[in-house]
Amino acid sequence: MRLFGKSDIGRRRSSNQDDYAFGRLGGSAVWAAVCDGMGGANGGNVASSLAVQEISKHIEGDYREGSKPNSIKTLLQSAVYTANAVVYEEAKKNEALAGMGTTAVAVVVAGRLACIAHVGDSRAYLIHADTITQITRDHSVVQEMVEAGQITQEEARAHPNKNVITRALGIVPEIVMDYSEVPLERGDALILCTDGLSNQLEADEIKNIVKDGVEDACARLITQANARGGYDNITVVVLSDN
Repeated sequence: MRLFGKSDIGRRRSSNQDDYAFGRLGGSAVWAAVCDGMGGANGGNVASSLAVQEISKHIEGDYREGSKPNSIKTLLQSAVYTANAVVYEEAKKNEALAGMGTTAVAVVVAGRLACIAHVGDSRAYLIHADTITQITRDHSVVQEMVEAGQITQEEARAHPNKNVITRALGIVPEIVMDYSEVPLERGDALILCTDGLSNQLEADEIKNIVKDGVEDACARLITQANARGGYDNITVVVLSDN
């Protein structure tokens, strides 16, 4: 798979509290992680950076070529749970960082299987043929309202509480991580992004931009999100199998 990533401060924020990383593992396996920090300029920056560092360290250090899906799931759990503990302990030690936290979405692709872990509302999408599917479920107040039938998906996009999340790394000592496995086919692409992208672009818009060319898709996605207002930091990683 080919890997591309880019992050941008957007047009309304004074600092970029997003962070991301990606890399190659043994054989043909690859990985990526995207985090969106919160808790003030300093806290958000620290939380996302710490989480990406810990997730990166665990994936790169503990992955073994030929690992089975269950082993990769355990690896991702260890990476995310350790990142949660590190962010939580750092927030306890430093009063200036109290209350900081971060979303996280991470993937390991081994063979034809994408193993995805996430906490919060940063998303993973799968582009297959001419379709795009949101793989992750937002851990957010408005998502719960949609599922309860209180508001529609369209209403959720403009809801005043759309940025209120119900899970994040670093807020409580123990976190619950969601996990998904997605089979991939030749020509598929995975998109990891923060809500600075998904709040500004519809899923089909993301798909069309990526299908127009993966090499500069991250830059074009960010440009479009900024053209819509750039209300938040914008980070996107594209993993493409073509």
